Amino acid sequence: MVRDWEVRFGARVVAVGFSTLHLSIATPPVRAEDALAVAAEHFAFCPDNIWQGSYPDLASYADDLIDLNCWEFWWD
Repeated sequence: MVRDWEVRFGARVVAVGFSTLHLSIATPPVRAEDALAVAAEHFAFCPDNIWQGSYPDLASYADDLIDLNCWEFWWD
């Protein structure tokens, strides 16, 4: 998944922790429909971002991905 994001969004691994992953994003999604598709990928990769985050639904998470140049993932 991260390799695919590297190709599509210019993702680069910035930091890796015991249960975290931080990516720098060169070309984040700019359209809402693209961000929603990426949000679904994030959910499949790391559901804790949504389930245990401060987002009531996937669409709210997707809204925050628009023009965001860093993606953070964490697992419990």
